[in-house]
Amino acid sequence: MAKIIVEVCQNHNGDRSVLRDMIHAARENGADIIKGQMIFSEDLTHRSRFDEGAEEDNGVRKAIKRPYTDEAARLAVLDLTEDDYRFFVEEVTRTGATPMMTVFARRRIPLAASLPWPAERMVKVASYDCASVPMIDELADSFDTLIVSTGATFDPEIEKTAAFLQERRKRFALLHCVTSYPNTLEMANLARMAWLRTLAPEVGWSDHTLVARDGIAAAKAALALGADYVERHFTILPADATKDGPISITPKLLKELCVFATMPRDAQMAAIEKEIPEWRMMYGSARREMTHTEMLNRDYYRGRFASRVNGEWISNWDTREAFSRSHA
Repeated sequence: MAKIIVEVCQNHNGDRSVLRDMIHAARENGADIIKGQMIFSEDLTHRSRFDEGAEEDNGVRKAIKRPYTDEAARLAVLDLTEDDYRFFVEEVTRTGATPMMTVFARRRIPLAASLPWPAERMVKVASYDCASVPMIDELADSFDTLIVSTGATFDPEIEKTAAFLQERRKRFALLHCVTSYPNTLEMANLARMAWLRTLAPEVGWSDHTLVARDGIAAAKAALALGADYVERHFTILPADATKDGPISITPKLLKELCVFATMPRDAQMAAIEKEIPEWRMMYGSARREMTHTEMLNRDYYRGRFASRVNGEWISNWDTREAFSRSHA
């Protein structure tokens, strides 16, 4: 049966009590896996070209504008402590769900590895690190299962990472993802899961569609098309209370999605034919070019976080050591 991953992201607003309530609401409404993000604002890198952004002479944007000072201040109030991350793993385990974490900077891997994981140690690799093989290699040392999103990643990069994980004999899944926030149903290209299945034993869909407009249509279609995992951002706060609120589903929608996930595939397909007669617009193509927006996001988010070691920034794809693996 497909598994539903709930992404709490930073919808906790840096508040452990909100985080706790999110965990329990997610599990009570059917989540199989509850995922957090290990982000520390001090790992944010300053790349000057994003302070003002840039445009071509013809007005086409070539770099997004995200001033470092503003972003660092925004992230600082959302920081969780190391103890908060331990609490997260313990609390998710206590509910009976499986905890998972995305690590955004390699020097945080020892912390992630030290958390009180249950029998299965699961870790998520963000789309922008799908091609960060040094980081993936380090994560593979400490975790049993790697769930890798593939948005904003070129096909040869995905193929290289899949081959590497096969060589490491790790259990892994590749999730299709469209790194446009939000993306439309027409942009979903769920057929891409079929191509990913030629590379990985399990596949899925990480959904960033706009909840107010599209509900859980894309998530349901992905399940009916055979996704092993579907991931959705989740919130218990008003949609306008957090940055990711507009693409985050509510407990009510999570319950609906989890009930749908338990249905037989033929029943799922019959349901979407009835509920979403235009669902084929989401199927698209198995192989596709990234949009201009996705390329802009790749440019910004890939390298957004890094590891400060001895006064130097070490990226997630850098072959230099970001921590001592013998002590991880």
